[in-house]
Amino acid sequence: MSAEYTVSSGNVFADLGVPDAEAALVKSDLAAAIAAAIRQRGLTQAQAATLLGIDQSRVSRIIRGQLAHYTMDRLLRFLTLLDRDVTIVVGSEQRNQSGSLRVRTG
Repeated sequence: MSAEYTVSSGNVFADLGVPDAEAALVKSDLAAAIAAAIRQRGLTQAQAATLLGIDQSRVSRIIRGQLAHYTMDRLLRFLTLLDRDVTIVVGSEQRNQSGSLRVRTG
């Protein structure tokens, strides 16, 4: 008996047919970085909410990946409020495809 599987494109949102999958992946990666920053700083959700200027329930939604009401810009701002540096690099690589968005943490 052989198992069937599908090789991922590298973007689960694209694989699931989510509209604007690339943006969804970036927002998801940013939310993961926010959650990691909160955890690394040892903040409660209430403390993080005060720091970010939002309600605790909104912090909880971000951590759980409920991001429909958040722009990339706002998520980036939250990272800077959590003392994380955000660097945006615009490249012009020669390739046979359109540009892309990516989040790299480290």
